[in-house]
Amino acid sequence: MSIQEILRTIASGFTQFSFFYVIDILLAAILIYKLIVLTKDTRAFQVLKGVAVIFVATVFCGLFDLTIINWLLNSVLVSGLLIIVVLFQPELRRALERIGRGTVIDKSRSSLGESAEGIINEIHRAVLSLSKRKVGALIVIEQKTGLEDIVATGTRIDGIISEQLLENIFEPKTPLHDGAAILRDGTIVAASCFLPLFDDATVAKELGTRHRAGLGVSSISDSVTIIVSEETGVISIAQEGKLIRYIDSTSLNNVLKSIYVTESTGGVLGWLRRRRNKNARK
Repeated sequence: MSIQEILRTIASGFTQFSFFYVIDILLAAILIYKLIVLTKDTRAFQVLKGVAVIFVATVFCGLFDLTIINWLLNSVLVSGLLIIVVLFQPELRRALERIGRGTVIDKSRSSLGESAEGIINEIHRAVLSLSKRKVGALIVIEQKTGLEDIVATGTRIDGIISEQLLENIFEPKTPLHDGAAILRDGTIVAASCFLPLFDDATVAKELGTRHRAGLGVSSISDSVTIIVSEETGVISIAQEGKLIRYIDSTSLNNVLKSIYVTESTGGVLGWLRRRRNKNARK
């Protein structure tokens, strides 16, 4: 359908204005708003803004009957939408998963109850100990998006989360130290799991395979990944394809609370950014 036909359809709609057209407009507005919200923190958002500019320009060309320019812009518009689908598959997949998760009840927090505090303490102590000893670790905390396909790549454990078990898993030269541990609710489901690597060119060159793996799994799910560098002992957090480094003890404890006890607005990274901005203003 050309832009002229779209404009004629809209114009005919106004001539037959009714309650259903109001509903139609409202639904369209809500969909556009949701699209903006879902993509605003992704690379795809910049491309979508470009497509929106081209769409507006195409509408004006249609109004003034600029045939050649209108044809060119129509072609670019269609190609641009296809390019977005091809180039930004991870972002689109994550957005669709967020839509799907919107109706899903978060079972983990309600089912853990009082044991959540114990789980937080065990993970917190283990990560700080690994960091102090400069033992590399990759801990993926599953949330609403299931990670069973990644669990299948490792060794099944199904053990209760404890400081000792986590430290033993990542102890150098042990069978399970190479790979990621997957945590689900109060259980270490599996260890030595393979994660997809993040191949974005913007990732800092000093970050190694462990950090790229943490970013990789966070880009295809809503999981939160805790990464301990074996070179420096620095603790990092990865979520939604983004990484925040140099996590201290207090921040780590609050991150774990935001996962297991209270859902923070803007996610774990949103909480960390707000905390750092607050400290910077002091």
